[in-house]
Amino acid sequence: MDSSYWIGILLLSFAVLHSCFAIDVTYDANALIINGERRIILSGAIHYPRSTVEMWPHIIQKAKDGGLDAIETYIFWNLHEPVPRQYDFSENLDFIKFFKLIQKAGLYGILRIGPYACAEWNYGGFPLWLHKMQGIEMRTDNSVYKSQMQNFTTKIVDMVKETKLFASQGGPIILAQIENEYGNVMRDYGDAGKAYIKWCAEMALAQNIGVPWIMCQQSDAPQPIINTCNGYYCDLFEPNSPNSPKMFTENWIGWFQKWGERTPHRSAEDSAFSVARLFQNGGVLNNYYMYHGGTNFGRTAGGPYITTSYDYDAPIDEYGNLNQPKWGHLKQLHAAIKLGEKFLTNGTRSDKDLGNQTTLTTYTTADGARFCFLGNINNNLDVTVDLQGDGKHLVPAWSVTILDGCNKEVFNTAKVNTQTSLMVKKSNDASSPKLTWAWTREPMRDTMHGKGDGVESLQDLEQKETTYDTTDYLWYMTSVDINDTSIWSNATLHVETMGHTLHAYVNRRYRGYQFNQWGGNFIYETPISLNNGTNIITLLSATVGLANYGVEFDKIKTGIAGGPVRLIGQNNVTIDLSTNQWSFKIGLNSETHHFYDLKPNISVPWVTSPSYPVGSHMTWYKANFKAPSGTNPVVVDLQGLGKGHAWVNGHSLGRYWTSMIAPTNGCSDSCDYRGNYVKEKCNTNCGQPSQRWYHVPRSFLNNDNNTLILFEEIGGNPRDVSFQTVTIGTVCANVHEGKQLELSCQDEQVISEIQFANFGNPKGKCGSFEKGSWEAGDSKSVLEAACVGKNSCGFKVEKEAFGVTDAYNNDPITLAVQATCQDKLS
Repeated sequence: MDSSYWIGILLLSFAVLHSCFAIDVTYDANALIINGERRIILSGAIHYPRSTVEMWPHIIQKAKDGGLDAIETYIFWNLHEPVPRQYDFSENLDFIKFFKLIQKAGLYGILRIGPYACAEWNYGGFPLWLHKMQGIEMRTDNSVYKSQMQNFTTKIVDMVKETKLFASQGGPIILAQIENEYGNVMRDYGDAGKAYIKWCAEMALAQNIGVPWIMCQQSDAPQPIINTCNGYYCDLFEPNSPNSPKMFTENWIGWFQKWGERTPHRSAEDSAFSVARLFQNGGVLNNYYMYHGGTNFGRTAGGPYITTSYDYDAPIDEYGNLNQPKWGHLKQLHAAIKLGEKFLTNGTRSDKDLGNQTTLTTYTTADGARFCFLGNINNNLDVTVDLQGDGKHLVPAWSVTILDGCNKEVFNTAKVNTQTSLMVKKSNDASSPKLTWAWTREPMRDTMHGKGDGVESLQDLEQKETTYDTTDYLWYMTSVDINDTSIWSNATLHVETMGHTLHAYVNRRYRGYQFNQWGGNFIYETPISLNNGTNIITLLSATVGLANYGVEFDKIKTGIAGGPVRLIGQNNVTIDLSTNQWSFKIGLNSETHHFYDLKPNISVPWVTSPSYPVGSHMTWYKANFKAPSGTNPVVVDLQGLGKGHAWVNGHSLGRYWTSMIAPTNGCSDSCDYRGNYVKEKCNTNCGQPSQRWYHVPRSFLNNDNNTLILFEEIGGNPRDVSFQTVTIGTVCANVHEGKQLELSCQDEQVISEIQFANFGNPKGKCGSFEKGSWEAGDSKSVLEAACVGKNSCGFKVEKEAFGVTDAYNNDPITLAVQATCQDKLS
């Protein structure tokens, strides 16, 4: 018997072994069917580059603990292919490792290739070299673009196949997405857009990944591609095929923030309402966007003007802490929905209009068992529903009640029983000295004399096409000869720019800085005085994140881009410099020489002295510091600074713009969750910097000495810059009778004091609780005995625990608690 026989047997054995581990993923209108099991899926978006490798396991575990089945992420083309056919999948770009950790945690994965992402990501995730290709038109029926898109899609699919991460190979990935929200803009592309979507579907299906493909916001997605919904509410969405499941691929759990804006929040009550309404109306998958938002490290923030923080008011905050009560309230919702999974996926649904915008939805299985939802979409009227033999149920306005067996309330979206955590920033040591600063100026001798990189033109160039987005900065330089100072000694420099910010110098003198509040086009004007002879005009344009969304967003221009640039003298005598000979320099000299890097071969002329420049534009600062002890997340407080970029130990923390202040109006101490959410609701942080604290991941820090480097673009004072940790300061709960009280501090903390406890009918909210008309006399002592000195505590809230035998006036009974968390050694 020859060796080929045994090789064949061995290969067959491997094939049989592999097939034992393969996971079959199919679907119908009521379920995702995974290995024959009918499932609903609760998923959350976590973007691997917006955190660190060291953070991934903890974030993934917290997602699992929160009741999720799956984790979803985009794949970011511009990070992975910064140069054509030169790929980077290292460190926190290792999405393969990310999905392996998801699998290790026992969760499923959702792969959104796009490869257009949007995601408030710089340039929507497209690499700039794509824009520069001859003959290209992006996101349409264009052969140049389609070739590049197919190449990258195939690269990602092949990597996933090689590591056997598709469910069809035994891996965690149960769904994959191609394109992204194209239906929102497709009409502007006409017939070419329709042809493009058809091609996208055919190209994706030809990848043979063995799991279903999806397209979000694409009502005409070709079968068998599943079209899905994005938004704040998708309960009324219907797929384009009666055989497709109803999927909510982006449930916007909050919103992103721009420089100059207030901090947006979406309440836990409304977030839960959106999810419950989806499943009441036949939903199969809910994916939170975001579940952990994270940080736009480096220059990854899009926009323009999107902040470095991408917290998104997500259930897990930017630093990896639980955002309570949102995380806990949704966890309880997930448990309630999972109670009804077999009913939702196997049962027959019926809806009954009860009036007052209230609907009873019943799911009944073949054996007669039932599971119900009571949905009240009236935004101001509480409704009491009499279900006869199934009891009476109070359904607050804008809420959904989930009834196990159609008679037992297991959850209501408006009744938050989980704890509220008030986070605080703490200095590691109150007696620690302030940072000692070294400083140096940005080298600008060449640009002040009009010398560039050798790039010259008779017009002002578009910025991103010139820089390839390798830097935020582009210098524009020209000169003009003057022979009559009586006209030009009191003149105006007039520059029309496409944004985002602009600095001007005339004859090496700084003339100031300007920007458009919303990042669009603006006119820069400043008074100048020109000399007899040659005068040098130097302009520095800076971008703050490239556009990431919209029809042909890739063509939106940046920089001066043709101007015009004019000099206006006495009697409106004008010189148009737009067609002058212009010289250009890409980036700052400090970037070329890596001032932010700590390698020994980097020579920077740092000045160490008791004083340092304050309010000085184009200035670098450096300070050494000790890492805060413990494991709590670290932030650097950049109050007092203007605009620039920050690094710790050579790692970019991202852009800062601390001087950009949010409006003083539009915030409130209270948040009415009722009614459709818009990003203007429930805002905070009015009159404060849009972002003051910047995340410093623990993995960026050394055990001993660390170095912070700042590039200050517009002028600020680093005097009050400090490193702090983020921790829980106060925990509160307002728990209904019969529900479980759970209080917990962070790992290194204990509950040190019960500040308030009232079992009865308390009023107010966390931070401002008040006693009601009655209470159990020993409420506080019960909580002190159960909780003080412990990291966490909990028990079922019942009358007996508080020595109460009767209710008063038949009022609903609740327990309100407010406690202090403190470090164990404090």
